[in-house]
Amino acid sequence: MTLRRASRAPGPDVGTPESPPAPPGRRRFAEMAGSWRTALRIARRESRRARKRTALVLAMIALPVLVLSFLAVSYDMAELTPQERVDRRLGVADAELRWFADTPIDQDEWGESWYPRNGDPEAFSHQATAAEVAALLGPDSRFTELRGEVSLTVQGPEGDENIRGRVLDLTDPLARGLVRFRSGRAPQQPGEVAVSPAALRRLDLRLGSAVATADGTTAYTVVGVVEFPDDLGAVVALHPSAVPRADPQAVSSWLVDVPGSDDAALVARLNDRGVVVTTREPNGTGTPARRWLGSVAPGDADDLSTGVLIAGLGLLEVVLLVGPAFAVGVRRRRRDLALVAVAGGDAAQLRRVVLADGVVLGVLGAAVGLLLGVSAAFAGRPLMEQYVFGARLGGYRCWPAALLALGGVAVLAGVLAALAPAWMAARQDVSAGLAGRRTPPSSQTRWLVLGLTLAGGGAALAAYGATQTSAAVILTGLILGELGLVCCTPTLIGVLARLGRLLPLAPRIALRDASRNRAAAAPAICAVMAAVASSVALGGYLASDHVRDASTYQPLLPTGHLLVNPASEARQPTLTQVTAAAREHLGTDAVAPVQGIACATTGNGYCDVTPQLPPEQVCPWQPGEVLSAAYRRQARADPRCQIRDTDFYGPSARPLVDDGTALPLLTGADAAVTATATSVLRSGGVVVTDPRYLHDGRVTVRVTQVDGEVERPPVTVDFPGYALPASVGESRLLLSAASARSLGLGLSPVGWVIGATTPPDEDRQERFFMAMRPFGSVSLSVEYGAAPSDISPLLLLLAAAAGLITVGAAGIATALAAAEGRAELSTLAAVGAAPAVRRLLAICQAGVIAGLGSVLGIVAGLGTAAIVLFSVNRQYATDWPTPAPYPYLVPWPVLGVLVLVPLVAMLGAGLFTRARLPIERRLD
Repeated sequence: MTLRRASRAPGPDVGTPESPPAPPGRRRFAEMAGSWRTALRIARRESRRARKRTALVLAMIALPVLVLSFLAVSYDMAELTPQERVDRRLGVADAELRWFADTPIDQDEWGESWYPRNGDPEAFSHQATAAEVAALLGPDSRFTELRGEVSLTVQGPEGDENIRGRVLDLTDPLARGLVRFRSGRAPQQPGEVAVSPAALRRLDLRLGSAVATADGTTAYTVVGVVEFPDDLGAVVALHPSAVPRADPQAVSSWLVDVPGSDDAALVARLNDRGVVVTTREPNGTGTPARRWLGSVAPGDADDLSTGVLIAGLGLLEVVLLVGPAFAVGVRRRRRDLALVAVAGGDAAQLRRVVLADGVVLGVLGAAVGLLLGVSAAFAGRPLMEQYVFGARLGGYRCWPAALLALGGVAVLAGVLAALAPAWMAARQDVSAGLAGRRTPPSSQTRWLVLGLTLAGGGAALAAYGATQTSAAVILTGLILGELGLVCCTPTLIGVLARLGRLLPLAPRIALRDASRNRAAAAPAICAVMAAVASSVALGGYLASDHVRDASTYQPLLPTGHLLVNPASEARQPTLTQVTAAAREHLGTDAVAPVQGIACATTGNGYCDVTPQLPPEQVCPWQPGEVLSAAYRRQARADPRCQIRDTDFYGPSARPLVDDGTALPLLTGADAAVTATATSVLRSGGVVVTDPRYLHDGRVTVRVTQVDGEVERPPVTVDFPGYALPASVGESRLLLSAASARSLGLGLSPVGWVIGATTPPDEDRQERFFMAMRPFGSVSLSVEYGAAPSDISPLLLLLAAAAGLITVGAAGIATALAAAEGRAELSTLAAVGAAPAVRRLLAICQAGVIAGLGSVLGIVAGLGTAAIVLFSVNRQYATDWPTPAPYPYLVPWPVLGVLVLVPLVAMLGAGLFTRARLPIERRLD
């Protein structure tokens, strides 16, 4: 038997009151929330159905998130908190004392900065002694001294090595807490050292080995291996008795252990004596310190805005690379979207269905990228410590704010990439979508007008930013110009498709597919264009800057010549020893001694020896002065003021003493000029390399001497002079020995100049350096000429980065086009097309994407470089002294690589495309 519930009699329900209708705002929110919930469910299902496309989008979104999250987490661990910095500085001690002044001071709460209480910035202290520290702390305190770093030059397996040395007593428990012992013991005598693991490897040492200084005067025995957490490089720990106090003004720090607690009263008492105190806890007497990660100074605003704009360029590049995948997804789902429209879905709901794909894939890409980035940062921490930061990092932390921002940017990238396909889905013809037909793309004039407006406005803004030397404004203009070209690209594709009627079958189909699938082809072309334009513009600027630097380069010596300077006045090689080593290892015996001047002053005195210009040739304005625009115009037009911008603080001539022996090697003068200059010098005259100092056959030399704080009256003497008609190197004043004595000056050895036809290679320099070691330590300077560095590797690196993006974008677009055009390929197979047609079609599709994007990028990059260089030159043209202009150069290495990149993309598409055309059964 079936029991049925009695039906209610018709009529109004007087027992249950009707609920009032929901407000319109709440109803719309509920409808929108339900629509988004449905759209997200559809997007999740679609991501499972199209696994390959999902994996492609996830990889492109997750890769930059992975890299940036790795850098953010590593940076966060490397930025020590104040407490971590204090713990690393103190070890097991209670506090660190630094005696800076003899007058009262004020400090911040962590002891990281201080200033004199009476406002006297020159109130520096003498070097504190152990007795003075003991008197400050009391009888029950313990302390140990930490001196500043010293530089050691020791003998290594492949030559001399410069090693940092730290002077501290590791036998004291207070100092021992600063290091981590790996093996061995602490140095106890002047001849014993402890080395870091990096120094152990670099010098090829082990416990018990001996290491000698470069001059061979001192030898040390390695008794321990220690690690300094704040410096993982090559460091040597020396016993305090091994290093005498060289600088009485040097400030040492003292680690102290005081009985009881280091309270605020102790800190205040020590501040009154000029001592800065660092304790484990922030003291209450100091001024508040800067918060962790510092504060943003006014000058950092430009750097911050520049970084944000560069990040925006990267985000735009990711959006352009991901956009084609969403566009193809919309094309393949046009029937499903049409069914949603038939079921009552409006345009907004259709857009949400596509945008939900961007949200879902953006969240998944962010999650994958963040997880892998944080894991890689934690796992790669030892490598980052050793090879990047050179110090142990702080605690394990992951900077949640930065990771949250990166996750939000990843989701934003997914939504922006799906934005254009979403608008396309909302505008498609429902009947065409149900029938599986494509909607012909419509060329809208307003997008072309908008693109041209943005491109022109961006170029003008970049030019204005160049005149104001504002990187942020320049980048803003470049971004606007790139967006303008993005808006113009679909129209350009349509124009090229119409011209493709004259081409053979495969390129005609490739252009037709690009025109029909503009939503997928245009972003890929724009991604290639953006990468190529950036590399070409930066390459053009770098090439121009390199040529400008080479044209303004002022060599010290003629190209190939060498200058040898002794490192110590007590032990120097002789001219015969230098000549013998140069003949054997450098293949030349052209060696001459270089003599400088010695001032007749004592203590901290100095002297200034300069040639004087004739009064009628003196410029009315000094280069260091701030001049108005009118005065700058007058200075640029005055022939007396035609000086280089390198002489910003006024022209100068380096004084040397010579009898003509070193003159040809220093200046590159020929035999006739050398003979004339030598006769002038040996007759008691002087020689200048700047002809402006010569007037009526004489040169006026002025000597200003300052002895301590007393300035002596200047001495001015006219000498018979000679000006070299042409010389190489810096401006020089060559005095004879007689003229130097008449000015009250003595002689001081500077070194030796060696003449060579070409710069010696590093092997010959090393052999010459080793040959000079028994006679004393020396330094070697080699003149390589006007182009000491080559920027070709940097230009090729820029081209390689742009080429990688070009190949990737072309490959992605080609693969998506092949997946989208499977039905057309079946039709080609059915009508008897050869299998090679598919491969040729893939080659042409890759060529359209890579070729068109590269051409647009090269044109945009060259135009950007021209605008920036022209604007900078216009701005510099109003300065005085006038800087050398930037020449406009084409970065041929970059263009050469970028011209080959489309061919590589086409070749790759041909190699990785299956030649056999698919044959499918179609039921119509």
